[in-house]
Amino acid sequence: MGTIYVARSKGLQTWGADVGLGKNLYAIGYVEDRTPEETLAAGLAGEKDWVLVKSQPAEGTDEAALLERLGRKEKLVDPTYYPRIRGARGLVKVDPAKVENSIRIRKALETGQEPKEIKVKPADIAQYLINNALG
Repeated sequence: MGTIYVARSKGLQTWGADVGLGKNLYAIGYVEDRTPEETLAAGLAGEKDWVLVKSQPAEGTDEAALLERLGRKEKLVDPTYYPRIRGARGLVKVDPAKVENSIRIRKALETGQEPKEIKVKPADIAQYLINNALG
């Protein structure tokens, strides 16, 4: 049984804002034989300051299938286009408005009323990415 995880890096988010990708860059991945913390400690996309936002057990899937499903809804960053992140798979440019709409619809369906104000947090973005990757 593996684990799906979402992480963020302050350094990568700053770089993304500088090159025009925006600051809402997250990494999503899937590990089977080790923990997400061990994977992130090794570094990803030239950064070592990764912080695990959320992880969840996932069974019967692999990273390629997760990224394919997620790519239908969100913009995956092409690692061959940017030399700094060459070879780094699973980087996602997230639109906070899509996450807010998703939360708004979910809460409206659960309660029957439209929520007043929603402030999107990194944990909300992580759950949104995990839900879309798992299908």
